[in-house]
Amino acid sequence: MRKWASFPLKEGDVSRQAHADFPEQAIYERETGRSGFFGPATHFHHRHAPTGWSDWQGPLRPRLFDFNNLEVSTDSPWAVPLLLHNAHCKFRTWRLSDKMTRLVRNADGDELLFIHEGSAELFCDYGHLTLRDGDYVVIPRSTMWRLEPLEPLHVVLIEATNDSYQLPEKGLVGNHAIFDPAMLDTPKIDAAFKAQYSEESWQVEVKRHGQVSVITYPYNPLDAIGWHGDLAVMRINWRDIRPLMSHRYHLPPSAHTTFVAQRFVVCTFVPRPIESDPGALKVPFYHNNDDYDEVLFYHAGDFFSRDNIEKGMVTFHPAGFTHGPHPKAFQAGLEYRKKFTDEVAVMLDTRDALEVGEAALATENPDYVNSWKVKA
Repeated sequence: MRKWASFPLKEGDVSRQAHADFPEQAIYERETGRSGFFGPATHFHHRHAPTGWSDWQGPLRPRLFDFNNLEVSTDSPWAVPLLLHNAHCKFRTWRLSDKMTRLVRNADGDELLFIHEGSAELFCDYGHLTLRDGDYVVIPRSTMWRLEPLEPLHVVLIEATNDSYQLPEKGLVGNHAIFDPAMLDTPKIDAAFKAQYSEESWQVEVKRHGQVSVITYPYNPLDAIGWHGDLAVMRINWRDIRPLMSHRYHLPPSAHTTFVAQRFVVCTFVPRPIESDPGALKVPFYHNNDDYDEVLFYHAGDFFSRDNIEKGMVTFHPAGFTHGPHPKAFQAGLEYRKKFTDEVAVMLDTRDALEVGEAALATENPDYVNSWKVKA
């Protein structure tokens, strides 16, 4: 892998290195780029914060949802309302207290589960896994599965509609960076799996084109005695992720990519030291959403770039405007008040515009757009 040297254009008073060593009279840097953080980009230096609006009219705005207020519990993920969605991606949250009485199967695409709270036993075509908080579980399309909670579950569901999840290319840092593929767990045909073999009637809810069909078997169809191949349910916990870091440069979100589909990516922000170099930016940089909608689900910790954000909340920044840290967070970064961030968050970046479901709208905080205003 190699690349010819390029010599970017420059105009006016600029820093030579992005995200570091800003001109003294213009401490606010704004990145505008294409294809998320993977394409060509330009960095502007401003005298005022690019998010320093005093008023906002119209539907395009940063939005905050509190999905803790979605209290509906159901034993089927297909009964959960869509919160954010487009033709290629479906984002939902699901509460489950009792064991599922039916198997489920998603014939529309791969399913990604993120266990926000609780623990459970997962039984699927491939065997058995015990799940805990912080687990990601990739379930390949049309896999049969069910959950038996050990304690009440709060789960994030992200469907790759008519698509599949893959791992990102890791380039210069090599295949074992961020997490070694050996850290991926797969289900086992163990004693717990064999104990659920049954000659009693079982039903499977199959979702296809958003509609659910029910197939009845006179036995439990999770009856495999073995399997071999290179397609399987896989699990990784955020605690197994070793983030890329630089003490001199604030890395873009793309450096924290965990899973990739054709039209969106899922990234994971995990605890790490904050940049220590005096000239380095110490909070996420101001940037335009030019090609991607951005969703952040806050899982745990102190969310250092946002005020008044609690776990279980979701921010949604559609494409079309500049966003970045809140004023207090930006000032704290300038003063290097924090040396370590303990936040854990799941980011969904979609190439296609997301629609907001009615259930999500019922949890929205309409005043979030005003949280960037500098208080007098």
